[in-house]
Amino acid sequence: MPSICVLGAGSIGCYVGGRLAAAGADVTFVGRDRVRQQLIEHGLQLSDLNGSELSVPYAKIRFVTELDPATDFELVLVTVKSAATTDAGRDLAAALPAGGLVLSLQNGIGNADLLARQLPEQTVLPGMVPFNVVQRGEGRFHQGSEGTLEVEEHPALSVWSALFERAGIPLQTHKQMLAVQWAKLLLNLNNPVNALSDLPLKCQLSQRDYRRCVALAQREALGLLELAGIQPAKITPLPPRWLPMLLSSPDWVFSRLANRMLMIDPLARSSMWEDLVAGRVTEVDWINGEIVRLADRLGRQAPVNAKLMALIREAESGGDRDWSGEALLIALREAAA
Repeated sequence: MPSICVLGAGSIGCYVGGRLAAAGADVTFVGRDRVRQQLIEHGLQLSDLNGSELSVPYAKIRFVTELDPATDFELVLVTVKSAATTDAGRDLAAALPAGGLVLSLQNGIGNADLLARQLPEQTVLPGMVPFNVVQRGEGRFHQGSEGTLEVEEHPALSVWSALFERAGIPLQTHKQMLAVQWAKLLLNLNNPVNALSDLPLKCQLSQRDYRRCVALAQREALGLLELAGIQPAKITPLPPRWLPMLLSSPDWVFSRLANRMLMIDPLARSSMWEDLVAGRVTEVDWINGEIVRLADRLGRQAPVNAKLMALIREAESGGDRDWSGEALLIALREAAA
């Protein structure tokens, strides 16, 4: 039976690891005791927007709060927040034997590279989870939007592809993940807007002013990517450069042309919103911060994305997180002026 470790048993880790466990894999989850207590009492309850429901009793999984240096995992899925990547790499370096496979399923651009530098004797591949997972409490994790796991192509994946397929989370491979990661990051520029709106994703995306805020951040990012010679991949029906125009369109046009973008569970929210509600530091530095750092490297500025970062940091400290679309749009336009 395949031996898998999920390092970072939050929403994504519990959902992906739970699907693999339901398909027969031997999965060890590493996470917080708060989550462990939920799973002891309720097991893992998994569902998706297509009506699929799975239940994995706690007896069929292992959950620990610290990685045991004596473990011998064949595959590690790293799903910790980006700020914890260095610590994750250190723990894995002390525990993993040579030759293991590590997949970074994290937000941001450079986490896999950071892990690879710490794990020279393992194969480390960048990956991406394009769908949203909502943690509903009592061990319930719900996939609220469409998408398949994306990962960089490598021969080491061949022995795992059938398991992921059987689990209902097939792997889509790419020769180069960097362009895919930048494309996902463009979409993730909606995360701070969603968090500041205090609305479910579907409701927020249905309102033009909020979409215009995202479009401002995307246009700024696309301009910088073009200057840097970076071409984001096409991971939506429209090319990346068309997304700001679509988002800025009137509601009736957007609802007709972007029906797939609105195929979201009515209760789904961004992980950044969940972090704010839980009082955790968000990943804004690894989303909008990537754009600001790119601007710095190019000798340019990214005022819209920098403003979103500042507003999220204020919200982390107790500031407003119930912005109207109109007010947020005015604030971003003033920052860009």
